[in-house]
Amino acid sequence: MIPFPIHDRSPGAAAWLRAIGLALLLAMTSAPASADPAQPSPLDPYLWLEEVEGDRALAWVRQRNAQARRELEAWPAFGPTRQRVLEILDSRERIPQVVRRGAWLYNLWQDAQNPRGLWRRTSLDEYRKAQPQWQALLDVDALGKAEGINWVFQGAQCLGPGDGRCLVQLSRGGADAAVVREFDLATRRFVDGGFSLPEAKSDLAWLDADTLAVATDFGPGSLTDSGYPRVVKRWARGTPLAAATTLFEAQRSDVGVGIAVDRTPGHEMTHLVRHVDFYRHEHWVIDARSGGKLERLAKPEDASVSFWYGRALIHLRSDWVVDGRTWPRGSLLVTDGASLRAGRPQLAALFTPTASRSLDSFVTTRDTVVVSILDDVAGRVQEWRPARGDAGRETWVSRDVDAPFPGTLGLQSWHDREVRDDPLAEAYALGYTDFLTPDTLWLARTGTDARERLKSRPRYFGADGMRVEQRFASSRDGTRVPYFVVWPRGARDDGRNPTLLYGYGGFEVSQQPWYSGTFGTAWYERGGVLVVANIRGGGEYGPAWHQAAVKGNKQKSFDDFAAVAEDLIRTRVTTARQLGIMGGSAGGLLVGAVMLQRPELFGAVVCQVPLLDMRRYHRLLAGASWMAEYGDPDHPGDWDAIARYSPYQNVRRGMRLPPVLFITSTRDDRVHPGHARKMAARMIEQGHAVQYYENIEGGHGGAADNAQRADMQALEFAFLWQRLGGRERRLPTPSREASR
Repeated sequence: MIPFPIHDRSPGAAAWLRAIGLALLLAMTSAPASADPAQPSPLDPYLWLEEVEGDRALAWVRQRNAQARRELEAWPAFGPTRQRVLEILDSRERIPQVVRRGAWLYNLWQDAQNPRGLWRRTSLDEYRKAQPQWQALLDVDALGKAEGINWVFQGAQCLGPGDGRCLVQLSRGGADAAVVREFDLATRRFVDGGFSLPEAKSDLAWLDADTLAVATDFGPGSLTDSGYPRVVKRWARGTPLAAATTLFEAQRSDVGVGIAVDRTPGHEMTHLVRHVDFYRHEHWVIDARSGGKLERLAKPEDASVSFWYGRALIHLRSDWVVDGRTWPRGSLLVTDGASLRAGRPQLAALFTPTASRSLDSFVTTRDTVVVSILDDVAGRVQEWRPARGDAGRETWVSRDVDAPFPGTLGLQSWHDREVRDDPLAEAYALGYTDFLTPDTLWLARTGTDARERLKSRPRYFGADGMRVEQRFASSRDGTRVPYFVVWPRGARDDGRNPTLLYGYGGFEVSQQPWYSGTFGTAWYERGGVLVVANIRGGGEYGPAWHQAAVKGNKQKSFDDFAAVAEDLIRTRVTTARQLGIMGGSAGGLLVGAVMLQRPELFGAVVCQVPLLDMRRYHRLLAGASWMAEYGDPDHPGDWDAIARYSPYQNVRRGMRLPPVLFITSTRDDRVHPGHARKMAARMIEQGHAVQYYENIEGGHGGAADNAQRADMQALEFAFLWQRLGGRERRLPTPSREASR
């Protein structure tokens, strides 16, 4: 649901390290920046481009695509770059991302033989091997060919380790909306007459082997203004969906509802979440042992709660005063679950933020809470275990884990609570990467720093002579803004370096170091510098860092980004002519706004799957759900702030703007492709230098398979090298290691 950062679209890059759940959504007629949103506005001449699959709109897209290809494929290194990127994405030595269920590790694998993916599983003993034997479950390419539909696998919900049924989600072309079909793991076939849902943005969970909790499109009135389900129903096997009985309802103005079922023996509970907006939610539980009634948790609306063997873990996004004590936002608290449900929590802190440290994530084992912390955007890990203190009162003891530093650490719990005497009860997966170090995955166990290396990615480029440093820029209001600089071999502070500045700055999403073989071979090895900005609006320093740049303060994200650009020029890392910027989704809004506000700082702009028409974002697809981030354009007070930066309303004829490449996807049903289409059309009409490419498939990630990912990235690198030029090096012959 979030607009997410898409700096590396390869599955298995840094994404496996940290499950960013992230949920973005978007959109009356467009008005000039000074217009009163309560009054009728002039007709937007490009509204027809919002017709996603309209004949006229798609004809425009094909024309722009053809022109972009002619110009970008003229870069001499386009073909070799696309081929090398595809080899890296298809590499059989990348780390398979897995989810543990009982004795099995499940994975979706995409490569040259399986471009849409092979859903498969293996045992831990096999996974330890260099070449594991996998049991194929579902060939997505074969299914798509047989049914004549371009299916993309969107995940599966399985009943439990001892049961063989799963609910498989498949989307057309990679959209968020998906169909659901019941799948039998034993026969590896879809179940005839089993549970099945038509295409929708559904949420669902198993209540038992013959009953589901389902939130989907039940017909008129069942969706929120954001296009997500607002009604949860209980659906029994063998009955029509229309006969399902209502369990829970949210409001039409809400974002939507969420469902989760905890089947921990002795602690079974159904969780229903009413998402009031993007950050506030009500959490309700159904406990059969308490009569099966709906029970609302007494917690701050913006705090998240997870239950763990009778305890509750609470992550705060705002200060919480309990019995006269203030627990600061960004804290991770623990209490007995029964006391929380009774409205009398007895709280203890497992993490409290400081000026430089924030909570990144946490996972649980049977007896331990494992916490990932950002320390000036570098990862650290702690383990917390309960103990008995004075008078038998529960206390908590922490241990610092000796893990690689600095860089990005990722956690994943491998404990399955439904497995009795689970041999992995105190195990978790620990991953590490940084800009120049390929990802490594270990099997760690609590209480010890000894760990088993399971997998590591090969080096896709030679990092000898390259270096990474962290710097800090001063924003307009004096705020200290960190950023990373990745230096290629031989680069110096002489103002001659082609440089790409990447940013996001939204939805409390942190930009941590990642290893990218594609950037290494197509950018660093050719002499390009990469800069990653940790601007406000992100989560690098916790909720406060994010909340400093929302709604009426969103301009601070743009100021921070411009400050980093100014610092790069001032310190002679590069010049404005050789400085390019890139951002996707919320980051697309970032680069679109800064391009117009500070065009003199940049030589090229890559704007991916962006929000750009902020007058209409809340009326397009899921856009209404992001009003907690940006504000309501129909509210005059909010529009006053939005109007000052909304790119579509602020671009003018005669502005001296850097060349821009817009990249989007027809099948993106999260951020409407009309944003990029309309912005490109308006800028072309005004005489600006614009290139536009829209992948017909791909969803919000922009691409549905590795070939599409490689093609789009090659187009982006071609644009950057054509525009930023400089001392580009000849692409070296791929090393044996890099091409594996």
